[in-house]
Amino acid sequence: MLKWIEATGRSEDAAVQNALAQLGLDRDSVSVEVLERAKSGFLGFGSAPAKVKVTYEVPDEETPAPQPEPVPPKQPDPAPAPKAAPEAVREPVPEKAVPAAAPAAPAAEAAPAPAAQSGDVEERIRAFLSGLLAQMEVQADIVIAPRTENGILVTLEGQKLGALIGHRGETLDAIQQLTNYSVNRGRAHRVRVHIDAENYRAKREESLRRLAKKVAMKVVKYRRNITLEPMNAYERHVIHETLQDTPDVITYSTGTEPNRRTVVAYSRGKHAY
Repeated sequence: MLKWIEATGRSEDAAVQNALAQLGLDRDSVSVEVLERAKSGFLGFGSAPAKVKVTYEVPDEETPAPQPEPVPPKQPDPAPAPKAAPEAVREPVPEKAVPAAAPAAPAAEAAPAPAAQSGDVEERIRAFLSGLLAQMEVQADIVIAPRTENGILVTLEGQKLGALIGHRGETLDAIQQLTNYSVNRGRAHRVRVHIDAENYRAKREESLRRLAKKVAMKVVKYRRNITLEPMNAYERHVIHETLQDTPDVITYSTGTEPNRRTVVAYSRGKHAY
């Protein structure tokens, strides 16, 4: 389900930031439409703020199915009272000694349940990747860095690991997603696992930053918007972060996964702050 809000600011980018602050979302999670551009006016007169429309997606609300009312169980008819039997005359019977009851055996104490063992995360990572690399018939060393607040970095080292990276890192992204699913399955607290090979992530990030700056120069020069090719969430974040302080340029994402794209748009009068 799509919802939207309108927000204003002294520039288009400031208006977007105001909307994101209200929603508690990041820029890549929304689509932005500029309704009114900011006007500087003359000597403070005639100025007007920018207005944007920010659209975001929320999960559809499911209407619970009505539960049938419980049917009370049918009560059985009361049994008729038995007729009183005539009392029979009994002769007294000599009492017999009743043997003392044997002392009850003490109840066996319940054995404590063994504590649940949560497998070591590093062992899970190494076991899963070893099996996956064997299936792909690729030999690579698995180097696991110490865990940080951002998660665990796993580097695959070896010769000719292009098959693990794939076109634009698609295979590497798939390996990372499968590893996270396998490692976090059945765990209460999730841990983020980052997979890299041949320092691809750093090289790709530097390439994206150069691309963003080059595109921003064209946007300002020709005063027209440029839509980039589809990228994953991390790559779109790199574009947003690189251009967030670039004068006269605003960025936003449009479309749905896996074809979500970043738009580098001309925003007259937007300055870095």
